[in-house]
Amino acid sequence: QVQLVESGGGSVQPGGSLRLSCAASGNILVINRMGWYRQAPGKERELVASITSIGTADYADSVKDRFTISGDNAKKTVYLQMNSLKPDDTAVYYCYRRKYGSVTWGQGTQVTVSS
Repeated sequence: QVQLVESGGGSVQPGGSLRLSCAASGNILVINRMGWYRQAPGKERELVASITSIGTADYADSVKDRFTISGDNAKKTVYLQMNSLKPDDTAVYYCYRRKYGSVTWGQGTQVTVSS
């Protein structure tokens, strides 16, 4: 059974940085496609960033040029480096892995950006 374990959330001031990690375990060989959605009160769920096994990355316009996603197939782990954080980035971030039509979700990690 595939499991995703997230870490790295926390509380920072505007302009600060956080690095999220999502480690996959179980009977998998490569990342396939992994990334993060985020859910904030009063907002729709938003796809923040994703990456494929060959390193192709995609970003939401709201985080482009501030966030960087990377992946390590050997460690079966993806990372989301979040810089220049803004209060609007406050949300619960949910890691996911997609293989064909099957999706596995992490437990979520809270990111809070406030003065």
